[in-house]
Amino acid sequence: MSVPSAVRRPPGDLVGEIAGAYISELQQGYLADHSAAVAALAQLRRGAGKLPEDVPELWGMAGTERLYAEQTLSAREAEMAEAALFLAVTLYALHQQSRPEQRMHRSGVELGAAVRRLMPGGALDEPIRRRFVRVGTAGTRQVLAYRLREIITLLRGQSIPLDYALLAQQLYRAQLPDGLRQVRQRWGRSFHAYRPDQPSMDTSPDQSASPEKDT
Repeated sequence: MSVPSAVRRPPGDLVGEIAGAYISELQQGYLADHSAAVAALAQLRRGAGKLPEDVPELWGMAGTERLYAEQTLSAREAEMAEAALFLAVTLYALHQQSRPEQRMHRSGVELGAAVRRLMPGGALDEPIRRRFVRVGTAGTRQVLAYRLREIITLLRGQSIPLDYALLAQQLYRAQLPDGLRQVRQRWGRSFHAYRPDQPSMDTSPDQSASPEKDT
């Protein structure tokens, strides 16, 4: 009787899990003022809004090797997974900057809801709304990376956290055929569904995120 082979996880799920675990480790070290974590985030911030091939000095610092520890990825899967993980880790590094007592990676905080929290009282702020729309209409990974950096800078300014495990998974999915449309729909739904009187995510315990499952 043959032994069934291990179930191969969708790469998007793998990216989300690795991003959540790695970023949580960096965050814990940074909040504890561990010199290695502080130095790592300072270096990783230089890659925020860029792709891994554009910042070779950061190779080996974004947790990429963890993608290959459990299963084999095709060349195309590896390219998309590395880009999604690198974007998530470097954007988190920018987001956490100068926030030594606040967790900027928070499980359950969707990008659309986080952007809506930038708007006082939940009222639409047209300049912020336009920037959010620009993220959803990015036509390339390079443009998406740059526009996300603009949004993360705004979130950092008001200490609004984000679920980076979920973001990493969505960044992988956005590179699939018709994937960006699906991710954009998810971001838009969370933007419209947010209500300012809901409990703040800022006081929730730090967790590795709970990414949505690929289907």
